[in-house]
Amino acid sequence: MKLKQPDTDHAPVELIEAQLTGRIIQCFFTVYNTLGCGFLESVYRKALAVELARQGLHVRQEMPIEVFYDRIPVGNFRLDLLVNDKVAVELKATELLSPVARRQLINYLRASRLDVGLLLHFGAEAKFHRVVSPRVLTKAREERIRSFPIEPSDPILPL
Repeated sequence: MKLKQPDTDHAPVELIEAQLTGRIIQCFFTVYNTLGCGFLESVYRKALAVELARQGLHVRQEMPIEVFYDRIPVGNFRLDLLVNDKVAVELKATELLSPVARRQLINYLRASRLDVGLLLHFGAEAKFHRVVSPRVLTKAREERIRSFPIEPSDPILPL
């Protein structure tokens, strides 16, 4: 008899801050369509901050975030944009987007305790990536497993 497993690949998942991230992405495309590619990251950061503010969103640029190890501060970094104190935004203005950029945003989310971030690439083609904190994904996975019913006839296997 096969143990029933939750279908995590096709399970409906509610997007964290869906409306807010959607508005940020719209602003991203507005800025990209206006400026095109080829500017420095700082130009895009400032232009995006202007557009987000025009849309009524609260924006903080180069937001300092401190990194702790065992409750001891060990470093800090600057998040490109923090929108409505809920969404981390990291911008890249490179020809190719390095896989390290995604890891950088994941680390920013972990250190800041934010749940979601956007990686916005002002390259030859405008691209965005939505990133959810590993902490949130782990919690959601655990909740799905706890809520998944086990039939009385199913074998009990150790986790």
